Formats: sequence, structure tokens, C-alpha cells
Amino acid sequence: MIFDCIVVGAGPAGASAAYHLAKRGHSVLLLEKHSLPRYKPCGGGVPSTVSQWFDFDFTPVVAQTVEHVQFTWKLGDPIEAHLTTPEPMWMVRRDLFDHFLVQQAQKQGVELRENTAATGIEFKGDRWQVNTANGSIEGRYLIAADGAGGSMSQWLGFKATKRRQGFTLEGSDPQGNHIARFEFGLVKNGFISSFPKADGCSISAATLRGGNSADLPKILMEYASKTGTQVTQPPKEYSICVWDGEQPLHTQHAVLVGEAACIVDPITGEGIRPSIYTGVKAADAIDQALAGNTNALAEYTQTINRELGSDMVWAQRIAGLFYQFPGLGYKLLKRPTAAERIGQFLCGQVRYSDVAGRIMKRLSGGLIPGMG
Repeated sequence: MIFDCIVVGAGPAGASAAYHLAKRGHSVLLLEKHSLPRYKPCGGGVPSTVSQWFDFDFTPVVAQTVEHVQFTWKLGDPIEAHLTTPEPMWMVRRDLFDHFLVQQAQKQGVELRENTAATGIEFKGDRWQVNTANGSIEGRYLIAADGAGGSMSQWLGFKATKRRQGFTLEGSDPQGNHIARFEFGLVKNGFISSFPKADGCSISAATLRGGNSADLPKILMEYASKTGTQVTQPPKEYSICVWDGEQPLHTQHAVLVGEAACIVDPITGEGIRPSIYTGVKAADAIDQALAGNTNALAEYTQTINRELGSDMVWAQRIAGLFYQFPGLGYKLLKRPTAAERIGQFLCGQVRYSDVAGRIMKRLSGGLIPGMG
């Protein structure tokens, strides 16, 4: 059998693409190297706005909803903000959330092959052959959704990506409330987040502008100790592909989605919402390509660079100043609307381009007398 599309990777991007392609009547094979559900080191914060792209209810896999955000500087000087939208941010466990998306795709007719890692690919004139330990499969189109640590993008001929490292631990939540916490000052060029879940919390740390990540597990454990968190699962490492400028996201009969496309927010480290968005848009593009639109994949690259990339450019600039002078940046969070604005970014309500000019002016104003 030749599938209309083979999707390599069953994370949020791959599962979303598979769902929407199958819903349009296409034959889709979803390859996943692990057995589902599988643990995924991740804070697990998801803007509820992702529901706009689906016609099913996510309630079964929403572990917690967050109504407040708290920021601290070296565990002190707290700033709090109330998130004003209904269910502004979901907290999920990635093993359950990702598997749920895959199950919805299967209901649309997607064929899932678990424990099946891609070992190589080859273009056969008008289709892709994906090789696995269990044999080869052919598809007219190919979606690379194997994440920051995957090999698909390189096999497809794209430039090597800059991968940063993060760590996540699981523990009890001694505060026991619906607050998402962000700690600055303990991690150079990054931050610590603590997201509540129904039975505990996920605490993550990452460097978003380079720097040494070797100390992150130790920093995480110290943070857990000082906040009274009982660690139930020690720090697990994961890779992050932060947006690093516009780039082609398509090639012959193939596209990149999710972290394979480097769509992680350079400020907040958030990647689930943009991953799902790329999956949805990739499905649109391949549906059009299968219908005969020869420009559909190029238009996909243009759409992602326009809708996500243009905003990420501003995020990069803000992050460059904020993480270079984090103490100053933290002081600016004390402005009356600043913390609430960060919450709006996290919830997908506000784009960086909407407010970047003011943010850059205030950050620069703290460095240059007479500005701000």
C-alpha cells in the first residue's frame, strides 16, 4: 500500500497533522518509535486556544487549569498576575495529552505503528520510502514530526538546528493551588517553571540563549528542596529547538512540523501550541498538494514564517535584552500590566509584535539614561 502521507513522530504536531489529513479522507500512517503512552519531559502548559483547531473536547486530559501566574527573583520578590480569560491555560501530562491526540487521529482512520523508528528515507521519483527495522513503507508525502532530537530534518537535507537542553522533574505540589510559577535569577539565560498537575507538579529548567546546561539538574533539585517539593521523579533531559530565524520548511513532497521546524518561543520556551499550529497548517498544505496545487508546500513555509516567524523575530529581540540583563527585565515585570501581559503571551491572546516596540523601549530605557 502507498499511503497518501506518512507522519514520522506522534507528538502534538504529528498527531494533529495526521488527524486533519485523515479527516479529509486521506490515508495516513503515523510512525512512533516508542510505545504509547510514553513519558515526555515537559512542563505541560498548553493554551486552551488550541481547541479552536479541533472539533473534540480536551477535558479528559486537562489535569488542571491555571488562573494565576507568579514570578519570583531568586525565590523572593514575588509578582502575581491574574489570567483573565476563561480556562486561560491548561496543565497536562504529556504522556496522556499526546496519546489522546493520537487516539482522536485513529478514530479518523489513521494507522498507528508504535515501537517503529524510522531508520532512513529515500525519494522514489514521486513518493517517499521510509525504512524501519520492520521493513519499508511508501507514501506520496512525508511529514517530519520527530522533534528536537530527531534525524528527519537532516535526512531531508535541511540545515542542522541549534539544540538547547532542558530538564524536568516531577514532584509534589506543596502549595496545592492553581498557580503557574516562573523563577528568574537562578538559571543564566533561562528560567525555572513550576506547573501544577492534579497529583503534583512538573518543574522544568532550560537555557534559551545558549550557555552551559550541565548545572540544571542540580539547580532544579535545589529549587525543589527550597520550595518544599518532594521529588517523585528525578530530572530528565530533553532537547529544545528555539526559533532561530526564517528558513525553508518544505522540500520535495515533504514538510517539517513542530520542533523539527524549530518553533519554540525564545522567551517562554513554549512549544506545544506552535507545534499543533504547524501540524494543522501542514495538513492543509498536503491536502492541497494531493489535490494538485504544486505550490502548496511552498505556501506552507510562507504561512509559518509569516504567522509564527515574524512574531518569533520580535521574541528573539526581547529575549536578547531580557536574558542579557535579567535583573533589569525582572524590575520591568513590576509595572502594573507587565505580569498580566506575560500571561496573555502564554495563553496565546497577544502577539509579541503587538507590544514589542514598547517592551524594547522600556528594556533599552533601563540601560540608557533618559530613555523609557
